[in-house]
Amino acid sequence: MENSEFKEREPASSLALYYLFKTSVVAPMFYGYFRGRVYGCENVPKKHPLVVVSNHGSYFDPPLLSSCVGRPVAFMAKEELFKVPVLKEGIRLYGAYPVKRGAGDRGAIRSALTALKEGWLVGIFLQGTRTPDGRINDPKLGAAMIAAKAQVPLLPVSLWGTEKILKKGSPFPRPVPLTIRIGEVIAPPESNKRQALESVTQKCTTIINELHELGR
Repeated sequence: MENSEFKEREPASSLALYYLFKTSVVAPMFYGYFRGRVYGCENVPKKHPLVVVSNHGSYFDPPLLSSCVGRPVAFMAKEELFKVPVLKEGIRLYGAYPVKRGAGDRGAIRSALTALKEGWLVGIFLQGTRTPDGRINDPKLGAAMIAAKAQVPLLPVSLWGTEKILKKGSPFPRPVPLTIRIGEVIAPPESNKRQALESVTQKCTTIINELHELGR
């Protein structure tokens, strides 16, 4: 990225907290408890901000995704998550900020743009809410719009198996196998026009669903 407004990397303090939480909690859980696998790490740029887009199946997705891409990700997470003990501390370490579900939250969009200028990766679940099969069926245009406004690329990521972590009625995570596949970087929309946003959104959706279909 050539825009001088944007920093190359995240704040040093956030990086320190990220690696501490990743090495002590998230990575051991992912690779040990969930027998996790990650493919495509070479596709993640080592510096410069971008928008990370993925499917969404579990409350565990934000820290798992951030850990596996190897850089802290600032997530646009629904405000209810910030009321869940333990989880709220974890997602704040990863730069999460609240958004009101079902509302056009301009404040959240401004927060995403600010995070990008500070050198963060900004993570957005393409459908906005969790889906029972882990696939994206109704993608929203928010990620493409933010990428267009900031003129930063998008990184598609598939989370396979996370929708099975929490069984309805049980507070304990199940030791299901997880696989994360990281796709290649996608150029941002050339404009904020709806057609351009829809085109890039559909491209991201297709790639993520295809990666998801590869399974374990």
